[in-house]
Amino acid sequence: MKRWLFNLIYCAVILLCSPIILYRSVRQGKYRNGVKQKLFGRVPKRQNILKNRVVSPNTKVVWFHAVSVGEVKLLQPLLQKIQKQQPDWCCAVSTTSKTGMDLAKQLFGNDWPVFYCPLDFSWAVEKALQRLKPDMLVLVEQEIWPNLIETAKKNGVKLAIINGRFGENGYKRYLWIRRIITPLLQQFDLIATQNELYAGWFRRLGVSCEAIHITGSIKFDGANADRNNPDTSRFRKLAGITEHDIVFLAGSTQHPEEKYAVECYENLKGDFPQLRLIVVPRHPERFGEVAAMLDDKGIDWERRSMLSGDGGLRPRVLLVDTVGELGGWWGAAAIAFVGGSMGKRGGQNMIEPAAYGSAVCFGPNTKNFRDIVEMMLRDDAARVVHDQREMEQFVRRCLEESDFALGLGGNAQNLVQRQLGATQRTLEFLTDLLAETIAPEPRA
Repeated sequence: MKRWLFNLIYCAVILLCSPIILYRSVRQGKYRNGVKQKLFGRVPKRQNILKNRVVSPNTKVVWFHAVSVGEVKLLQPLLQKIQKQQPDWCCAVSTTSKTGMDLAKQLFGNDWPVFYCPLDFSWAVEKALQRLKPDMLVLVEQEIWPNLIETAKKNGVKLAIINGRFGENGYKRYLWIRRIITPLLQQFDLIATQNELYAGWFRRLGVSCEAIHITGSIKFDGANADRNNPDTSRFRKLAGITEHDIVFLAGSTQHPEEKYAVECYENLKGDFPQLRLIVVPRHPERFGEVAAMLDDKGIDWERRSMLSGDGGLRPRVLLVDTVGELGGWWGAAAIAFVGGSMGKRGGQNMIEPAAYGSAVCFGPNTKNFRDIVEMMLRDDAARVVHDQREMEQFVRRCLEESDFALGLGGNAQNLVQRQLGATQRTLEFLTDLLAETIAPEPRA
């Protein structure tokens, strides 16, 4: 009966939000794709995804669910290790957003089935589980969907959360609805958390100590430290970035962070002609808004989507209006501002620019990455800037004092290096969990 209560709640929420859903569908192209998978669970069938593979008694189907771009990227180092160390595993990757789907197809589509996760209606998740018949369901970070979890458990599927974490507000909300959340979390066979803080929060929500293991953050393993990697090298050539240029990159930005970065560049370019600015908004639907702001300021700029690589002289300001490329662009940045940190979002991932050894700054609102921020500030690997004035002061100091910028970047890179290994630890726990699975009747 409980599952139908959740169904009613979901229907009510969709009904209330229908004007927003309709508007975004028409104006931004959202929610249009994958309707059969989302509403009716028409995901790939187990027998179809195993059809062209060598099937043995040890063959396992493992379903990984990653909500959007950040979680999809986080899966990349783990799935690479699985391919090498667990050839009997067949992985399937689901996501929720269109941008996440596009990136998942790009990263995994040649090797694994990729599909939209069904919405948490009982009929959709039941159909999906009947078709895919996974041996294990792995949720990335903190995806808690009642019908999916309970139906999977009822069907004998092993349940795991990897890279487990909470935003502070999310944890507080879970405390308010503990009577609902605790029974769900207790269904999990494994919760692999990023650190002791998150492990403690899971314990306070009623998860047994036996199910919780601290593995560290996979995000550190997924960060590229090589500035000569193929993506960064290609982007530098496309944008005409030379060895004499100093790139200030503002990435994963929200309003008004792009405006702050542009004003910072405008105020400094006269004293530092080698300075270049790259702006990468967090959400694709804001590309047009940021482009209009650049036009209003009369700045000579261009879009990433229009770069031709013809080797000509390029404008000094670039708007990256493509999805899934930020990791490569960070490699071109000597100075980095990590966005989503001056509003209410709670910050974005600052590990990637840190791994490259950029001089990193971010705003004061970074509660979603509190543990990483604490480590970076403790190791003198980043600075907090509270407004446009402090951002400009930070960039100016990096330009005037190369030792300061290099010191921050070196400390950040060393910090990332010391945190490596979470991917392997996570895979070992997943392997142990699957080894406990009783061999099912042949399902292929």
